Amino acid sequence: MTHTLPDLPYAYYALEPFYDEETVRLHHDMHHKAYVDGLNNAERKLAEALAKDDFAMIKNIEREIAFHGSGHILHSMFWNNMHPNAGGPANGQVASLIKRDFSSFESFKKLFTASAVAVEGSGWAVLAWNPIFEKLVILQIEKHQNLTQWGVVPLLIVDVWEHAYYLKFKNKRNAWIDAWWNLVNWDDVNHRLSLIKK
Repeated sequence: MTHTLPDLPYAYYALEPFYDEETVRLHHDMHHKAYVDGLNNAERKLAEALAKDDFAMIKNIEREIAFHGSGHILHSMFWNNMHPNAGGPANGQVASLIKRDFSSFESFKKLFTASAVAVEGSGWAVLAWNPIFEKLVILQIEKHQNLTQWGVVPLLIVDVWEHAYYLKFKNKRNAWIDAWWNLVNWDDVNHRLSLIKK
């Protein structure tokens, strides 16, 4: 299977003024594409190792698959988690679960924001459904693949690698997160939740 870079679900400029066209173009066309290419390359190396029955480099190959594969998955979700003319408080089923698990939308938003701002180095903040605990959880992800919980299903994520916001916001991650809240696509979050909460 060859992985391909998905098209954006909107025009490059559509998220202005909260997310500038130049950064969206660079982030999607170059950074996301690099993870797609890296994943394809790592999977080619794995196929070669299997064909040759030579697993001397398997540790490196598996790391590349985890890193680039997670980067591709998270970015694909990131683009759909945003939409023009979106934002505002959560609605639908996810709103009820947020109130249940975090006491209020305002408390959830503060906790999610604090988690995103506090990610060490490069990574993500994620709202996920944990089917084992049967509740929503907020997690930090370092790089693309570290610090997760097994089995969680991501519903809402924000990219806090500097390449996601540096052109407009420089090193002001807080300002990026504040702007991003205006783009959150709760319809997409509810759709993702509906796929697992039937």
